[in-house]
Amino acid sequence: MSALSSLASAFGAAAVWRADELARPPGSVLATGHALLDRQLPGGGWPVGAMVEVLQAQSGQNEWRLLLPALQRSPVGPVVLVGAPHVPFGPGLAAQGLDLQRLLWITTAEPAARMWACEQALRCAPVAAVLAWLPQARADQLRRLQMAAAQYRKLLFVMRSAQAQGEASPAVLRLLLTAPAASAGEPGDALCVHILKRRGPPLDHPLVLPARPGRLGALLRLCGTDQELRSNSALSSTDRQPGEGHALDRLAASA
Repeated sequence: MSALSSLASAFGAAAVWRADELARPPGSVLATGHALLDRQLPGGGWPVGAMVEVLQAQSGQNEWRLLLPALQRSPVGPVVLVGAPHVPFGPGLAAQGLDLQRLLWITTAEPAARMWACEQALRCAPVAAVLAWLPQARADQLRRLQMAAAQYRKLLFVMRSAQAQGEASPAVLRLLLTAPAASAGEPGDALCVHILKRRGPPLDHPLVLPARPGRLGALLRLCGTDQELRSNSALSSTDRQPGEGHALDRLAASA
């Protein structure tokens, strides 16, 4: 009997992870709402009780596009936003099925204050999920958040700059969000998800997710108003004053 077989017999097959397979998460998971992404994640969804790190060149709309389908089905309780770079746009979030009464927005520019707020939110029993924008977080600080998420069994998403992908991270799952290349033949508003770290074999190609809900995309194709809505959305964004941008624009509110 091989050493691996002996370990599997001693501790149970579920306790042994083969690196060429997706691992079984130690806790529960929450489906992401993106079937293509679920198939590539251990357990088939976002890990509950672990940190998910979301990297992108510029914080804005992409994290909401990625996370909203799961947040609207997450356990009942507050969804805490720490340091969100834009004002959450209520109508757009509500149109996607997120109860606005659940949102708790904590705004502070001080890195230490953001870390403190994250830790306190993770310790709070009623909280369902924490979304934190921590561009200046160090690895040891992130490790504390990972430990708190594991101890209190919380959903934790940390948004950081794409430049941080070369840094060490305790996150069990790291994703990089980008737009598709112009030559890729994908819609310009699609979302490319690169899985940088997971408990499983490397994924050498990005996953391309639609940027709009299926119902909205079908409606736009049927009505032929896609370009018109794009123009309206662009106009509305140019009318805003600096610092007044919303997490989701008027196009999302049409969902």
